[in-house]
Amino acid sequence: MSTPHLSVDILTVGESMGLVVMEDIGPLATADRARVRFGGAESNVAIAATRLGASVAWVSRLGNDGLGDKIERTLRGEAVDVRVRRDTHRPTGLMIKERRTSTSTRVHYYRSSSAATALEPDDIPDEWVQNARLVHVTGITSALSPSARMTVRSVLQRARDAGVTVSLDLNFRSALWSTAEAAAEYIEVLPFVDLLFGGLDELRLVDASIDTAAAAEPLLRRFSLNQVIVKEGAHGATAVSERGLTSHPAYTVQVNDTVGAGDAFVAGYLTAWLQDHSIDRCLDRATRAGALACTVPGDWEGAPLLSELALLDSAEPVER
Repeated sequence: MSTPHLSVDILTVGESMGLVVMEDIGPLATADRARVRFGGAESNVAIAATRLGASVAWVSRLGNDGLGDKIERTLRGEAVDVRVRRDTHRPTGLMIKERRTSTSTRVHYYRSSSAATALEPDDIPDEWVQNARLVHVTGITSALSPSARMTVRSVLQRARDAGVTVSLDLNFRSALWSTAEAAAEYIEVLPFVDLLFGGLDELRLVDASIDTAAAAEPLLRRFSLNQVIVKEGAHGATAVSERGLTSHPAYTVQVNDTVGAGDAFVAGYLTAWLQDHSIDRCLDRATRAGALACTVPGDWEGAPLLSELALLDSAEPVER
């Protein structure tokens, strides 16, 4: 059987899960009302990057169920090129967000035997990797299962062999693996990475001496990275490259929900980078996209269109 043709700016590989958000405040056991959504770091990046003008393909496995239908239908509606296998033996993963109090939430995950945990290298043909300008993955996928981990390694190796740029967002999740396991895997794959995204706490898993963005500079030589982009939340972001440090403040917005802001940030940076913008302009688009994503509840719903980035032209940057 022939491989369906694919030629995109960004190829991203990883999971997406159904998300049930409880509307009632209180314990999950007594809640009655809920909204059904979905989310996942890689699918969030896919939607955000598409809204910013890039062509994006998202590769994963979904269950042959209603949640899988919802995710695939919505992603296609967002103009994402969806390349998934529908698994008849494993369900689509599920998250339930409990509003335990009016100011706190808890998320319950049901993903240990989900379809995405069965990802295999053969799910991504060589041609799909070779015909992308950039491949983006996150540490979450590697944490899902041994087969998903091997899939990420395989994709990154093939991208490097084909001369395709590789982007990695560390995205450490303590619920999925230990710091020691994550650190070992990061060190394993970083030689295949060009653009590395992470917070200081995540970068310290690779090098415990990193306490500032400037201290991440040795990672460039150690792993032959092109850039390390340090996400600093309300303090903005800093890109470390052979040219030195480039910092950009955050934008002031009315925060509604920070979930997905980091993914919008990554999408903003990557789409600007693919357009050969300067590092400062890449950081500006990234911080704008991340800030606007915070103004709307949901994992990806607030990701801005390219034309909407100008909404922050009058916003005051946060002093660093």
